[in-house]
Amino acid sequence: MTNYLYSALSRKSIETFIDDQLNRGDKISQSLVNAIEASTISVIIFSEGYASSRWCLDELLKILECKREYVQIVIPVFYRVDPSDVRNQTGTFGDSFSKLEERFKENSKKLQSWRNALKEAASLSGFHSHNIRPESELTEEIVNHILKRLAELFPHNNDRLVGVESRVVAIESLLSAAPLLAIWGIGGIGKTTIARATFDKISSDFEGSCFLENVREESQRLGGLACLRQKLLSNLFRDESMIPDIDLHFKRLSRRKVLVVFDDVTCFNQIESFIGSLEWFMPGSQILITTRNI
Repeated sequence: MTNYLYSALSRKSIETFIDDQLNRGDKISQSLVNAIEASTISVIIFSEGYASSRWCLDELLKILECKREYVQIVIPVFYRVDPSDVRNQTGTFGDSFSKLEERFKENSKKLQSWRNALKEAASLSGFHSHNIRPESELTEEIVNHILKRLAELFPHNNDRLVGVESRVVAIESLLSAAPLLAIWGIGGIGKTTIARATFDKISSDFEGSCFLENVREESQRLGGLACLRQKLLSNLFRDESMIPDIDLHFKRLSRRKVLVVFDDVTCFNQIESFIGSLEWFMPGSQILITTRNI
């Protein structure tokens, strides 16, 4: 469940960390503390074995501390466990906690802090795997909820830029009819601003997205095209180690709906050098170009 959710959030271009990427020890590390404090939202996945881990429970204490001090959003997910069992440490979830109690029976203060944290977290509004099936639907609902909360916290400010919002709406409409679209005009008239605003607004609707900036300038540098191609692949597939092999990787686009913006393109040959054939793109994918040339 955790890995599926992480992958789904990453595909939506939500910066996400998963705690098993960090070094574990008897105590939660400073790197984990920093990651939790820097987060806007924490998702806690309660499973049957969750309460047997001191590491998980100390992490929970830190998350709830951030909720109180920084008004961090906390979303519990009850994966094959009942919220009441988490709240009261009963059932199979309680059995796991009992194992931990044996190890820390001399530290009643710590045990009580964990009990209080479990009760508090399990009382929050969240998601229950028993109510939403299959697992893919549960993951989708969680991701959509997170996107909604982030949109509320960080609304687009395009309305502050005179005339931009109406142009973004027009671009959206045109892209729905013609998935390859170019914004053409002389330098300095706001092509990149409009493209960026459009990208920011709709990129979360795609499985992969990339805003490739300054194509004209970057492609003139030594090895520039290769670097741009690497960035494009890495962003679309969320894999920084991706080897830029067009024939191998871009054929995978036929199975993934993506959004790509090529900013300040000189000629269409540049785009072909990045993506090969447009026929490789899955229906529903969209490409937006800004250019001074036609």
